[in-house]
Amino acid sequence: MIRVGLMGFGKAGQAVATVLQQQPDMQLAWVMRQHANPQNSTIADTSIPVLALDQVSWNECLNQYPIDALIDFSRPEALHQYAQPIAERGIDLVTAISAYAEADMKLLQQLGQQTRVLSSPNITLGINFLMLAAGLLRRIAPFADVEIVEQHFREKPEVSGTARKIAERLDLHEDQITSLRIGGIVGHHEVIFGFPHQTVRLTHESIRREAFGTGAAYALRLLHQQSTGFYTFDQLLLQQIQQELLKESSTVV
Repeated sequence: MIRVGLMGFGKAGQAVATVLQQQPDMQLAWVMRQHANPQNSTIADTSIPVLALDQVSWNECLNQYPIDALIDFSRPEALHQYAQPIAERGIDLVTAISAYAEADMKLLQQLGQQTRVLSSPNITLGINFLMLAAGLLRRIAPFADVEIVEQHFREKPEVSGTARKIAERLDLHEDQITSLRIGGIVGHHEVIFGFPHQTVRLTHESIRREAFGTGAAYALRLLHQQSTGFYTFDQLLLQQIQQELLKESSTVV
């Protein structure tokens, strides 16, 4: 049983908490939010404490409520608050923050020298598979025209961090990303390859925020099997794909 602490209790965090409570091999030990909020301070299972970072220190929290892994859906600055305490205890980290600065990424990589760390700007299984597939097609067909379209809820102001990550992976400029803000769309990413006489579209749609929870649980299981180090979701997913291809090739007569 993996004891899990969850950092962040916004819309995504609440959906993730719901999913984690449904995992047979995981125990949600506690939820940490930045500030106390009496109007939204509990989850369905009232035995699970919802803590406020402005009322408790990380050392106090980890001593009173020990965990094996931390899942972070909060803000980039939170990393600097918990990095040392979890490193000292060898606690696994799965972080789904998309807006890390270069210094933050260096800290994550340093943290990987002491414990297991997985960083993914979009923690859904589908989007990471899309990135692998898009990267493969880009390599075997570098002559194709490529554009990225991302759609999110109306209130999201910035360009999707996931879209930026896809563009980086495909060696595209940010002006090749088209952003649409419509209604209550949770998240839609599409990579369009234009060939002579044909078009290939790779699409991922997040229907509900619970997709982040199932992705985080899946990523944590993969991470838990690794040695100490820094990983990305698509790296571990590629390992799984390679293992499956080896199995398939061994059955071919």
